[in-house]
Amino acid sequence: METDTHTTAGTSLPGDSRAQEALGAARNSIRLYGGLGALALLAVVAVAGSGCAVNTFMGVRAVLLPVAAVLLHRLATAASRGSRRAYERVRALTVILPVAIVGVDLIPGICPPWYAVTQAVCMVPVVRAAVLLRGRAPRAAFAKGR
Repeated sequence: METDTHTTAGTSLPGDSRAQEALGAARNSIRLYGGLGALALLAVVAVAGSGCAVNTFMGVRAVLLPVAAVLLHRLATAASRGSRRAYERVRALTVILPVAIVGVDLIPGICPPWYAVTQAVCMVPVVRAAVLLRGRAPRAAFAKGR
């Protein structure tokens, strides 16, 4: 049975201020991503309300991306408490998500340019989180030998 904190024996994370600082900054970036995602959702609703065409893809994605922000934030929070598993997952997702989002938006005809730009802007904080999570301090705090 696992504990709530998922701490790994020997993990110095709770006392490692540099790792905690990086994880805190990553959590803040993920919060910003959630806020931008909510604004993008409101933009889609406003555009649809004004009578302009909004396809199902845009609507579904506009709803799902803020939900993804909640998941990422929960993982980053668990990682800051010492969960190596959560750290590995949030580290991977912060790389995969921007590539997938921007890559799909580049397919011609999927979405209008304004929507693609909105999604790309939403991914900037996620890219920042990915860079922070790959820094020396978090990697050392979650080193495999620990």
